[in-house]
Amino acid sequence: MGRVDLRVDGKVALVTGGSKGIGRAIGAALAGAGAKVVLTSRKQHLLDAAAAEIGGDTVGFAAHAGEPDSARAALAFAVDRFGGLDVLVNNAATNPYLGPVLGITESQMDKTVQVNQRALVTWTREAVAVGLGRHPGASVVNIASIGGLSVESGIGYYNVTKAAVLHLTRQLAAELAPAVRVNAIAPGLVKTDLARALWEEHGDTIAARTPLGRLGEPEDIASAALFLVSDAASWMTGASLVVDGGALLGPKLG
Repeated sequence: MGRVDLRVDGKVALVTGGSKGIGRAIGAALAGAGAKVVLTSRKQHLLDAAAAEIGGDTVGFAAHAGEPDSARAALAFAVDRFGGLDVLVNNAATNPYLGPVLGITESQMDKTVQVNQRALVTWTREAVAVGLGRHPGASVVNIASIGGLSVESGIGYYNVTKAAVLHLTRQLAAELAPAVRVNAIAPGLVKTDLARALWEEHGDTIAARTPLGRLGEPEDIASAALFLVSDAASWMTGASLVVDGGALLGPKLG
């Protein structure tokens, strides 16, 4: 059987945290499948570089994921530039603290919630306000983490916010159906700058314990996102796809 050709021709997509890592890979996958893509992050020069490398109808718009005014401006730009909005990918995340949960400060908690959790609601609300769901095939993809399904040392509070993303996905899927499908991806350890502290020194050891024998690449998550926004997933909403190389299974047995 041949590979399914996933296309999103003519759809307009906005990807937060889109200048590098998973967000950039998702933007590239959507553009490669025919979408018009707006990438957002805080630094315009990084967005411009990413958009130029991706090519096609890809542009960058500087916006702080945690600030509602930025969300409104970026979404208005997407609609003005491309005539509508069909796909929102809530990918932007932050992790300002590494350590046990009881050691985190209030300001660190506030920042983590602002970007990882509250922004998801803000961007989705504002996307609906500018027209997401007015046309068939609208969808939201939220990037969570397998950390939201388990416990681990060091990034416990980050994982708390990712657990919230998983539940918000289900809640929003129920509230926005049938006009907008809402799904999530829960990646395992992916080789990104955000996760560098987790894989840079011990990546080979972690990969060796993972059933599929390697760490994730941003393109692994991008492929799942492309599937979720395509018509191939037209009867999916409220789902959370785990893409982790089998990490949640525990160490490989062979």
